[in-house]
Amino acid sequence: MGLMNTVLRAVTWWNGSTIGTSLYTARKGVKVGEDEAGNTFYETRDGKRRWVIYNGEAEASRVSPDWHGWLHHTWDEPPSKAPIKHKSWEKPHQENLTGTAAAYAPPGSIRRAAPEERRDYDAWAPE
Repeated sequence: MGLMNTVLRAVTWWNGSTIGTSLYTARKGVKVGEDEAGNTFYETRDGKRRWVIYNGEAEASRVSPDWHGWLHHTWDEPPSKAPIKHKSWEKPHQENLTGTAAAYAPPGSIRRAAPEERRDYDAWAPE
């Protein structure tokens, strides 16, 4: 399985960091911190480039707004050094659930375990 993982890392980016990214991170990366999901954030020594190594699937919506702002140079200090103050009414960050079993299904959706019965619709039946 070790050889297969090496080949997958060489040619795919969705199975974790590629070999090239791992080498670049080892040579030029400085670890800045981690988020609740286990994603690890790096920057170059001069601070000009910032990137994330995902813990699991490489899905951009898994990065919290705090770290997203740091990645895109909205603020200079990472949330690990200067945590962002959140309002009491803010909901916790949640990744995009579209395409998963946990995705929102409105009332009446056939994706619900027990769809609501519709009384406002009579299906056409040939006579």
